[in-house]
Amino acid sequence: MIPASAKRTTLAAILFLAAAMPAYAHVGIATTSSFADGFAHPLSGLDHMTVMIAVGVWAALKGGKALWAWPLAFVGVMLAGGVLGMLHVPMPFVEPGILASMVTLGLLVALAIDLPVSTGIAVIGLFALFHGHAHGTEVPENAGGLEYIAGFAAATALLHAVGIAAALSLGMRFRSLARAAGAACAAAGVGLAFGVL
Repeated sequence: MIPASAKRTTLAAILFLAAAMPAYAHVGIATTSSFADGFAHPLSGLDHMTVMIAVGVWAALKGGKALWAWPLAFVGVMLAGGVLGMLHVPMPFVEPGILASMVTLGLLVALAIDLPVSTGIAVIGLFALFHGHAHGTEVPENAGGLEYIAGFAAATALLHAVGIAAALSLGMRFRSLARAAGAACAAAGVGLAFGVL
């Protein structure tokens, strides 16, 4: 078993590294005028899919109240961030925050970090704000954006459900697979940071 201090040190080092480099994963890469565009967006990129599924997997590892509270927190705060982005409210470190979400959530799953539900909500909410803001800034001035936001919220909830469903269907065998998937998510984040992926 890895000592808690080693887990914290590793997590801090990777977060520092991730925060220093932008992901360039969102702004200006797709059309943003309909529900279908919004729904397709989280399904179209490695950063989106890994983070959304990781939230569901981490919630399943935690169990109990986290099964619904963590996905709901992500979707709710993401919607708030989307509105801020649409209103052009500036927010620093959006792209590094998105990249850090891949690495951090991947590590939380890989190391099976057991946080209190309220702390998990705070962590997830912070990253959801970055994702939502990035989505919101993509909406053009002449588009209402509500259909697009509804689409990416629905797809996000679906990806959370995929992570949870995988956990529940695999039962106890899931823990080792989940931890491997978390490690892959973190590795993908590091790969994006260094331009490997």
